[in-house]
Amino acid sequence: MKSNYKRIGVLTGGGDCPGLNAVIRAVVKTAMANNVEVIGIYNGYNGLVNNQMIKMEDYHVAGILDKGGTILGTTNRDNPFHFCITEKGEKVFVDKSHQALENLKAREIEALVVIGGDGTIKIANDFCSLGLSVVAVPKTIDNDIPLTERTFGFDTAVHVATEALDRLRTTAESHHRVMILEVMGRYAGWIALHCGIAGGADGILIPEIPYQLDAVVDTINKRISRGKLFSLLVVAEGAKPVGGDVTVARIVENSFEKIRLGGVGQKIAHQIEDLTGIESRCTVLGHVQRGGTPTSYDRVLATRYGVAAVNALLSGHHAHMVALQRNEIITTSIGVVAGKPNNISLDNKLLQAASLTGVCLGQ
Repeated sequence: MKSNYKRIGVLTGGGDCPGLNAVIRAVVKTAMANNVEVIGIYNGYNGLVNNQMIKMEDYHVAGILDKGGTILGTTNRDNPFHFCITEKGEKVFVDKSHQALENLKAREIEALVVIGGDGTIKIANDFCSLGLSVVAVPKTIDNDIPLTERTFGFDTAVHVATEALDRLRTTAESHHRVMILEVMGRYAGWIALHCGIAGGADGILIPEIPYQLDAVVDTINKRISRGKLFSLLVVAEGAKPVGGDVTVARIVENSFEKIRLGGVGQKIAHQIEDLTGIESRCTVLGHVQRGGTPTSYDRVLATRYGVAAVNALLSGHHAHMVALQRNEIITTSIGVVAGKPNNISLDNKLLQAASLTGVCLGQ
């Protein structure tokens, strides 16, 4: 059954990510080719609540394919179902979801393309339960959304991290140091695993496998005994020791990501230096991974997702997410995806490849 939508909305939620603009561009161009107007919603769900919207024209998306960030702006703080406002000098949380729906109705927006990660998709699913037609596009550098083989932005993040690892190798070798690269990924180790293998790391520590520091130190000492006086480690920000917990940088209220991870790389560097006497340094790559120009792969994938999202709406789908499976774009239920993790399974072939090529996984 075909849907005769005349006007749809598009928003970007959560953290910024390489390829967001490529999706927006594809959504606008595909909709216009089908005589459907697109309303851009500023600053994620905040713009939905506060009625900050603009009609998108072809010139809005001209020249943005290779541009990082999002021309619509984004936020990872505002949930319309738990929206922070100030009353009598106090911050309180209220349900603004119906106000958001009224704003869409006033603008005659009949359906929504939501581009975001797990938090954004979970909110999209909540709107679906209120009757709103939504198709989600999976966005995150962490690659931690289930039922899709790849989220756009991940390839760019891995490319940046791999280049950083290549650069750290020359310093490590010149100074006979242990160099540690701490990468993003939250509670999933996809970035660490991929860039660690690509960059020839001697050790890769990921959240899915709690590490034993003795195993890491043993790897370093064995390298020294073979005349290799430096070591290169990749540590995911969510890595934790056996019997221990993640390293928390700070707690931030009113955020999709209340617990901000960070600091595990520096912690391990101190421990290694104390135990081995080898100078150990940590580089935290941080937000460098999520900014700047997307790779060609991410531009293509983001474009495919944007086209597929509009086509899904026009084909009568709603409460769906577009996904990549076996290099084909398919749709799957948002309800099946929302709030679910996508971690590396212990039988993952890439994990096995790392182990078989001598990479220490902290075990």
